[in-house]
Amino acid sequence: MRAPSLNVLGTELESCSTAPVTGFFRDGCCNTGPMDQGLHTVCALMTAEFLAYSKYLGNDLSTPRPEYGFAGLKHGDHWCLCAGRFLQAHEEGVAPRIRLKSTHQRTLDVVSLQILLDYAAD
Repeated sequence: MRAPSLNVLGTELESCSTAPVTGFFRDGCCNTGPMDQGLHTVCALMTAEFLAYSKYLGNDLSTPRPEYGFAGLKHGDHWCLCAGRFLQAHEEGVAPRIRLKSTHQRTLDVVSLQILLDYAAD
């Protein structure tokens, strides 16, 4: 049996979203593993501003891609972001709010806990 994943607070990782289903493993959680080179570990609450920023940088998360079963994200959706992209958005002043209980502890390899606390929605 696999040990539970932990969040940045040191407790069991909670689900981020199942509608839309998110996570590197599409299990609704911001779990990670050796194949997840982007470290999709930050459970973020999407905003129109962040979605526009991401699209500008070449990662269009808002346009539906039915061939991949992806309806596109909209303001208010929760999504597992790459830790590096979250930090970049923070540095640019466009980082979204996050759910700490759903943000994997591996995020701390990239983003300080203090920065994460500043964006906490939970």
